[in-house]
Amino acid sequence: MIRLDGREGGARIALSARIAGLRLAEMVVRAPGTWARLAFALGVGVVCVAGGQASESVPEPRLASLLVDVSGKGITTKRGWSRPREVLRREWLAVLGGLPARKPPLKTEILNTEHLPEFTRQHVRYQVEDDVFTDGYLLTPEGAKGRLPAVVVFHPTTPLQAKGVAGMAKEYPEEKWHGVHLAQRGYAVWCPRNYIFAEGADWKGNAERVLERHPDWTGMTRMVWDAIRAADFVESLPNADRRRMGCLGHSLGGKEVLYAMAFDERYKAGVSSEGGIGLGFSNWGDVWYLGPRIKAPGFQRENHEVLALIAPRAFVLLAGNSADHEGSRAFIEAARPVYRLFGSEQKLRFFNHGLGHSYPPEARAIAEEFLDEQLKNSRPANTP
Repeated sequence: MIRLDGREGGARIALSARIAGLRLAEMVVRAPGTWARLAFALGVGVVCVAGGQASESVPEPRLASLLVDVSGKGITTKRGWSRPREVLRREWLAVLGGLPARKPPLKTEILNTEHLPEFTRQHVRYQVEDDVFTDGYLLTPEGAKGRLPAVVVFHPTTPLQAKGVAGMAKEYPEEKWHGVHLAQRGYAVWCPRNYIFAEGADWKGNAERVLERHPDWTGMTRMVWDAIRAADFVESLPNADRRRMGCLGHSLGGKEVLYAMAFDERYKAGVSSEGGIGLGFSNWGDVWYLGPRIKAPGFQRENHEVLALIAPRAFVLLAGNSADHEGSRAFIEAARPVYRLFGSEQKLRFFNHGLGHSYPPEARAIAEEFLDEQLKNSRPANTP
């Protein structure tokens, strides 16, 4: 465990970990980017408040234990977890209303191509359901050879939709050009449009269109299906390595990362920034997410269960003391015992930059180096 507390531009790291047989303790590192990268280089879970304002005391969420079977007996092996995991997955699919059994052809169409100094950017359209299409931007590094690691970037809430993260709008903050940053780093990047920004309706109207077509679904179910189809599209690319696919998202996109990884095991690493992991932390009850049913008496599900479905694949939660905060740590710690069954504890991480609902340089450094570590420099974890 690492505890990092912002103090006058520096950070005091209280570190207790055994690395290669060495015991490390009480280190002081002055440069925020340096200590952030140092902590993650150690390959341990990180809990920190770096700069900014420390969050107020957050009540500890009450999260049900994951490693207890129906008879109340503790689960201590990977094999023992397999059946409870499948039950948990089925129960969450029931919440979502199920997923289609059939995938229609993508019918991919390239609408426009731009050749830029560092990458090629293409506007692409494909089919997600019969006669339902989405679009987005594919960024391919210039001069890339062979099969590249790939990242799907789920954009945050903005009227610019995927154009923002794909660097299409100069007025959009450059710190959120996630797709551009990753293409510059050597990734094939797909930036799909979220369905709530489809033409012809507002967020609520687009969610209502989905529910009219699929009465048993939630708005989040459409996002899960879109993430599955995004992975299908990436797999269809001749220069993308299907074995090294990850995802990244901020805010709205952070929520998508959590569910995309839980319900599509092709995503081997994910970065979720300020999505608000707890169902009570942000607007999960809105119709374009899980809807009002999660507020009904007797609803007992929580997102630590969704997080546990990701194990043993790599996941990092980035907090800023806004939608995610020190209370989010409880969700990481609730899922950690499941990761421990696989010997993959180091693949589940948490970082709190304390700078609000943003994606500052500290967060970007953590996110990109985490993806590099998982998709470029190591063998992705096997699915359970």
